[in-house]
Amino acid sequence: MRVSVIGGSSVGEQHYDLARDVGRLLGKRGHEVVCGGLGGVMEGVCRGAIETGGHTIGVLPGEDRAAANEYVETAVATGLGNARNALVVLNSDGAIAIDGSTGTLSEIALALDRGLAVAGLDTYDIEGVEAVETPEKAIEHVEREAGHRYESER
Repeated sequence: MRVSVIGGSSVGEQHYDLARDVGRLLGKRGHEVVCGGLGGVMEGVCRGAIETGGHTIGVLPGEDRAAANEYVETAVATGLGNARNALVVLNSDGAIAIDGSTGTLSEIALALDRGLAVAGLDTYDIEGVEAVETPEKAIEHVEREAGHRYESER
């Protein structure tokens, strides 16, 4: 399963470490990480995923793939700026939001519009976002809801 991890591009140590923990767990469980490919939460989740053998995909706002953080394995340059947020969400089966600002808010809205499961760790309190306390609970929510979605599409 592909999971978009969305969040602040400039975060403190607490949110960076939280994202890294999410990445480690996603990697251990065999999920691919899709993110915006830059710093902050995006770097933390990619770093954690790589540390456990996971695969990372960074959908970048600019035209230079080399702008991706060092833990992105597959960099996708778009030249779309923040419009790339739609591609981050489109290429996933569920989303986990950590912290964030307006870009994160837009990705949450796009994920909810697509009917994706969204788990939130210290982020916006919005209807449809499952507020959770731990990375484990976030991943469990996305796995459970994505499984239900696939069953209903059959």
